[in-house]
Amino acid sequence: MLGEQPLNALAAWYRESARDLPWRRPEFDAWGTLVSEIMLQQTQAARVAVEIDRWLQRWPTAADLADAPTHEVLRQWGTLGYPRRALRLQDTARAIVELHGGLVPRDVDALLALPGIGDYTARAVAVFHYGDRHPVVDTNVRRVVARAVHGQGEAGPAKRRDLSDVDALLPADATAASVVSIALMELGALVCTAQRPACEACPIADACAWRATGYPAYEGKRAPRQSSFAGSDRQARGTVLRALRAVDLPLTEAVLAPLWPDAEQLERAIASLAADGLIVRDDGSVRLPD
Repeated sequence: MLGEQPLNALAAWYRESARDLPWRRPEFDAWGTLVSEIMLQQTQAARVAVEIDRWLQRWPTAADLADAPTHEVLRQWGTLGYPRRALRLQDTARAIVELHGGLVPRDVDALLALPGIGDYTARAVAVFHYGDRHPVVDTNVRRVVARAVHGQGEAGPAKRRDLSDVDALLPADATAASVVSIALMELGALVCTAQRPACEACPIADACAWRATGYPAYEGKRAPRQSSFAGSDRQARGTVLRALRAVDLPLTEAVLAPLWPDAEQLERAIASLAADGLIVRDDGSVRLPD
């Protein structure tokens, strides 16, 4: 277990080394924090940092996004990936307006009750914006805890124990705990990386169980690897959406056909996009939803 001294060193390191990211600005509000966390779920921070200001300039409040045409929301989402997140975000905005008067709630249970909001996002908003004390666990945090606390080179598949592991590390004081929470995440992103951990730069290296035992090879279960994007159904879906975002009118499926070499896979992509509510299919043509 990491004691008070290494956690203090970690917090000090964060204050000196943290990246200057838009959602860490003091003036960033709870809505902006929620939007950024949803964007960050499956997109690199550098890409989100470019897009978040554009997004919030267009829809600065939950009410603004709730009233926006869905096709414009999908166009603005652009190439951030996994566009169902854009639909979930708009559903979340509508629920915030309906249930909370347009204000992002502070309570974790109230956040979890919003559509599309899971354990990580609810706690991230409560901790990183409101400064409350909750364990916030992402892939980076799980890797740091696996190495520093459990002496394992990898975290393996996600477990319910992950929350209690992180909770046990947090100081009792909420303000100090929120700093440790974001510092653990930043350490995993910048120093305790998956492939090339920079142990010589780690502020908690002297307390790391993995380092102390000579960096043993990981022999446990591994999380399933994501399949290659090139040539996948995901790429085919992205090709269809990219074509539709570029025009204001429906496109016939005959126009879409030359964009993808595998007709069966293209049909599968169109059908799945329609099932997800990302496009509307009608009489041989497709379009973005209203």
